[in-house]
Amino acid sequence: MQSVRKFFLIFASLCVAWACSSPARANPELLVDMRTGEVLHQTDAGLPWHPASLTKLMTAYVAFRAIAAGRVSLDTPVVVSRTAWNQAPAKSGLPVGASLTMKDALYVMIVKSANDIALAIAETVGGGTAQPFVDQMNATAQALGLTATHYDNPNGLPDPGQVTSARDLAVLALVIRRDFPQYLPIFATTQVTLGKSKLKSENNLLTHFEGTTGMKTGFVCASGLNMVVTVERNGRGLLAVILGGASSRERGEMTAEMVLRGLAGSYSDTGVNIATIANEITKPPADMQSQVCGKQAKAYGKARAAAFPMGLKGKPSYLNDKISGPVYVATAIAPATAVAAVNPDAPGAAAEGSGEPVASSAALEAAIADAPVPMPRLARKK
Repeated sequence: MQSVRKFFLIFASLCVAWACSSPARANPELLVDMRTGEVLHQTDAGLPWHPASLTKLMTAYVAFRAIAAGRVSLDTPVVVSRTAWNQAPAKSGLPVGASLTMKDALYVMIVKSANDIALAIAETVGGGTAQPFVDQMNATAQALGLTATHYDNPNGLPDPGQVTSARDLAVLALVIRRDFPQYLPIFATTQVTLGKSKLKSENNLLTHFEGTTGMKTGFVCASGLNMVVTVERNGRGLLAVILGGASSRERGEMTAEMVLRGLAGSYSDTGVNIATIANEITKPPADMQSQVCGKQAKAYGKARAAAFPMGLKGKPSYLNDKISGPVYVATAIAPATAVAAVNPDAPGAAAEGSGEPVASSAALEAAIADAPVPMPRLARKK
């Protein structure tokens, strides 16, 4: 009996050491034909997941809508408030009171994934505070039928209530492309120059995978490494979503592999449209904290690398192209002396966002409900 107990203890320790409770490639994957909406491949596309900085896709979309409605413009100043400055990295590096135009702020937010600028944009559109903007994000998600999606902040920093799915992210990406094609160059930009700083994108497909046209990456410990990518090759347009990667290498290589298989016709015809995938809304979002950032991280990383070694030293890689992507130059406006010298503890002293206030949360939701944003008109391939 003692020997049996000892065996199970040894087995359990090995299971933890090699993360055998976490399959090496069991995370959400989704590949969609952007022209037809057909799902070429999917694994757990409706599973709830923490979006991390993929949240900024919705932040950008709501900001685009505000510009289109005339509430703000591309020239509206976006001011770094004390609250925005206090956000965790990644950040722009700008001081309290500094400002960018809305156009420059959108570039910095998407390319650098700057959490301070995402909040500053939300405060600007929200009339000084972020909550009205977050309310608008949630109302927009509801209008788009993103049933697995909820936002508690505009930048994707860790929050138990910040949740989405691969399916919802794909629909949102398609809606951005459909409604605001004039802003797609932002998502294709590889670097923003801001003063002496060179703020680079974490999307390694933009510089190493021919045909990549955007869009966004994200990471928090609970989500692992996430990615939404669009690729145009050989007259085809594909949208790929990977959630829960164990490393930047793995995330990029897995995405490229999935796209290449789709271009080669390796996936069988699913006959499923992206809009019809069901979200598993009764399930809690996956939490990868222990595997990615906790005690299991080292063993989990080894297990993932063994299961998918593409791109490791001495191994082949899908990311072999050398591409000089677009670089955007942003200009920051230094804070006025009075702003720079404020007492950070004084109530209301920190510079807040400017811009016209949006409607109240209830009024905003009612307005969107009366004129809902339509789902993409995505016909099945014939």
